[in-house]
Order: sequence, then C-alpha cells, then structure tokens
Amino acid sequence: MRESVRKNNISMRIICAIIFPVEIFNIVRVLFWSRSGLGTQNNRIYFSMYCLLILLGVLWLALRRLLRKASVDLQWTVQYALANALFLWHMGLNTYDLYRDPAAGTTVLTTALLGLALFIQEPPTYSTVQYLAWYLLFRVVMAPWMEAGDRLNLTITFVVALAVCLANAHHTAVTLKQQKQIVEMNDILQGLVQQDQLTGLLNKTTVERRVERLLEDSEYTARTGGLTLFLFDLDEFKGINDRYGHPCGDHVLAETAGVMRCVFPDAAALGRIGGDEFAILYDRPITEAQARLLGERLVEQLGAIQWQTQPLAVQCSVGVCVCTRPGCTYQQVYAETDRMLYQAKKNGKGRCYVRRLEGPARQESKR
Repeated sequence: MRESVRKNNISMRIICAIIFPVEIFNIVRVLFWSRSGLGTQNNRIYFSMYCLLILLGVLWLALRRLLRKASVDLQWTVQYALANALFLWHMGLNTYDLYRDPAAGTTVLTTALLGLALFIQEPPTYSTVQYLAWYLLFRVVMAPWMEAGDRLNLTITFVVALAVCLANAHHTAVTLKQQKQIVEMNDILQGLVQQDQLTGLLNKTTVERRVERLLEDSEYTARTGGLTLFLFDLDEFKGINDRYGHPCGDHVLAETAGVMRCVFPDAAALGRIGGDEFAILYDRPITEAQARLLGERLVEQLGAIQWQTQPLAVQCSVGVCVCTRPGCTYQQVYAETDRMLYQAKKNGKGRCYVRRLEGPARQESKR
C-alpha cells in the first residue's frame, strides 16, 4: 500500500501538470476567443466544467500537503476518492458532448479510463469494484446517447482498462515481494558476515566496529558517559581439546556463548574474537563492583559446563576496561582491557581485573 501511495502521488502530480495548462487554455478560449463568451448556456457549462477540474487539482495539491504525515490508509483513501472524482468529471463532460452531438464520440471518457488505469495503482479488489461501478454508471448515463457499436467499443475499453489496472497491481505486488526477499536475503548474508558460525556470537571485526562507532559518537559518549569492554579467554582450553577431542572443544565454545547470553543479557554486543577469546561490550560505563560481580558469575557458570555428563572444570580469566575518557580510540581501550586480562592470567587465572580509563591517573582493582 505504501508503494502504491508513493507512485500515485507522482502520477497525480503529472496529471495536475497536464490539467492546469490545458484547462487554463480552455478557459481562455471560452472567455476571449469565443464570440459569445459566457453569453450562452453551452459556454457557461463548459467554463464551469473546466473550472471544476482545476479546482479538483488544487484540492488534491492542498490535501497532499496537509496529509504528508497522515497514515498511508488515509492518503490512499484521498487518492481513491480523487480518482473517482476525475472519472465522474470526464463522464459528465463526455455525456454533455453526446447530448449536444450524438456523433461527438467517446474520446474523453476513453482517455480517462486508460489514463487512470495506467497511472493510478489500486488493490485488485477495489479496482474491480470501482470499474464495475463505473461501467454500470456508464450504462445508465451515457449508453442511451450512443449507438450500439459505440457502446460495445466502450464496453471493451472498460474491460481493457480493468485488465491494465489489475496487471499493474500484480506487477507491483510481484516487485515488492521480490524486493522483500532481497532485503531478507541481505539480512541473512549480513548476519553471516557479522557472526561467528560456531557460537552465533558477533565476530571480531563486528565487535571492533561497534566499539569504534560508540567511541566516535561524541554526542552519545557525552550522554552516556562512556562504555565498558570485557575480554576473557578460557584457561587451559588446549588441554580440554587434547584430552576430550575437538568436538568437546566446540561444545565448550558453544556453551560459553550460552553462558555469556545468560550473564550479560543487556550487553550491547557479545562476540568471539579469537579461538577461545571472547568480548562483551556495554554501551555505558558500569561500576567496578558491577564488573567484578559479572566476572564472578561468568567464572561460576562456566565451571558448570559438562561434556557427556563429565564435569570439565572450565575456568576463565577476565579483563575489564571502563572507559569514560573523551577521545579514546578502540586500540587504546582494547590495549587496556587486554592488559587487565594478562594481569588476571599472570596472577593465578580465574580472576577478574578492572581498569578505569578516565584521566591521567590510573585505577586498578582485582578480584
């Protein structure tokens, strides 16, 4: 529906661009080039019809401006009403032409039918009902003034116009469906590009980009105060692989991802950035106490991982950097976090070291 409204707006602008100069020319022709001017009823009727069509164009332009932020349904309703008004105008003009001269033909109505079918998009149900109603109105209003052959020709024109309208709607529906499929496929591909396939976590490149994006957004950093980055790796992971095999190692990595989702449910990003190295990003600074508590929960829940009912005693070392210093780069934050991870491993493993990056002075704490 939204795409139809967009295309109809363009079509209506084109129609108005045609209506205004043509009808202004007709008005000038009646007022200044006709010998009788508005002195005859015939000229007054044509003059009124020309003014009415210009008024419809002006009305649509005004409503379009007023309804720019209105719902799509309301905008489409206005377009649907205007399409009907344009058809009724052309039918009224053509009926008067036939009333004056039965040999005048039906060019006006035929042009309107095919023009609306080509330019105005409508859902199939609405267009079918609309064209059926228009045809019944034609049979009542215009047909009595026409020869049998002309009635047949215009009946065929109605059928062709409806077919064109339905084909147009079908083409739009197919195009939108294909566009949706392309968007969905792009989303899937984007996910594959951004994710680590084994764990379903973000990969290293994506984590880096998200941290960089936050650090480069000075307004966001000023509003939130900074960010927090966790790094941890699994202690003695190589020993688990050597003892139980690589399927067990893959199982541990996948389970680690599940533990991360449980311990850090409100993190801005969870990623696997190396073989057994992981990262957690918070888009805000947290306290050292909160960081240590999260580190303790992580160590505790990783220790519960089993392989075929066999406890694995998985442990990890955690480094944390709470960055509130303006102008920091990803490399600086990562280097400080990695330094804390190194300190945790150096001082006994299974530990969590926290570093606040907020100014010249350094502050460290450990669990």
